[in-house]
Amino acid sequence: MEDLFTASSGNGSVPLFVWLATIGGIAGLFLFDFLTHVRKAHEPSFKEAAIWSVFYVALACIFGGGVFLFWDHTHGVEFFAGFITEKSLSVDNLFVFVIIMQAFRVPGEDQQKALLIGIVLALILRGIFIAIGAAAIERFSWVFYIFGAFLLWTAYKLAKDSFSGHKKTDEEYKPNAFVKWFQSHLPVTSDFHGNAITVKLDGKRHFTPMMIVIIALGMTDILFALDSIPAIYGLTDAPYIVFTANAFALLGLLQLYFLLGGLLDRLVYLGVGLALVLGFIGVKLIFHALEENSLGFINGGQPIEGLPHISTLFSLGVIVGILAITTIASLLKSRSMGASSKTPSQ
Repeated sequence: MEDLFTASSGNGSVPLFVWLATIGGIAGLFLFDFLTHVRKAHEPSFKEAAIWSVFYVALACIFGGGVFLFWDHTHGVEFFAGFITEKSLSVDNLFVFVIIMQAFRVPGEDQQKALLIGIVLALILRGIFIAIGAAAIERFSWVFYIFGAFLLWTAYKLAKDSFSGHKKTDEEYKPNAFVKWFQSHLPVTSDFHGNAITVKLDGKRHFTPMMIVIIALGMTDILFALDSIPAIYGLTDAPYIVFTANAFALLGLLQLYFLLGGLLDRLVYLGVGLALVLGFIGVKLIFHALEENSLGFINGGQPIEGLPHISTLFSLGVIVGILAITTIASLLKSRSMGASSKTPSQ
């Protein structure tokens, strides 16, 4: 069984048929999601969203168990560490998704289609980023310095924003240049036509605002990929694990959006938790870069020995611990704030 995966190098090489089967399976799951949830426009109930969210998390756990069984323990741990990190970062994405939906006034029953297509677009773009990252890492070990420094800067920004005290869902959506270009160059109707992407008016085909929403969601996720891709490369150098952890993190994000809904603003310390996670991984990447150093102006171009070794299993424990503590602290803080805001009866 173990020869399904062959480790010919440090990052492990995965046979082409495994890649094709995995991509086909993930594509099938997204198609299943479309046929079962999006085809008939509706706003999912809390129960429906909860059931399907659990289903996709369970599916990810089964896949991770398969990596343990058919590959090895190391890559199994890497998958779960990567999946938990990417899933947590995707929850932070939901704040922006809410803002986009509010800005474009997307009807509740039509939001599923926009979200799912936007998520699929995001996965395709992430796949391109993952391939570019893998090629860069294989050729230039100093890329880890860039990844590490970027994650430390992102961690600082997240922590700073978290301590500012404002609610993310109260922010105003500002379309980027790409979205603005589409808005000004595409023939777009002023109103939604159900969840249709295009509609024929006066004999001419027009896009509906749904198309702009999908583009906005997909392009927004590119910005988040700039954080998430370096983060997971800090936990594994196997492109297969990077891709599958991202794919399973995005699967079920549609249901998670409706499940968390009004709970997002209660996760008051989520930003702090994610900042700590990204900061930790950033330090891990810097250590790794120093261990494989080839830059002439650092230690004469020689690797630096004797640095603390941070194992993936230890990383998994740190990530789970940070997220558990910040989630519990968020809920307790929200409860106390809710209690203090109630006016005592006279």
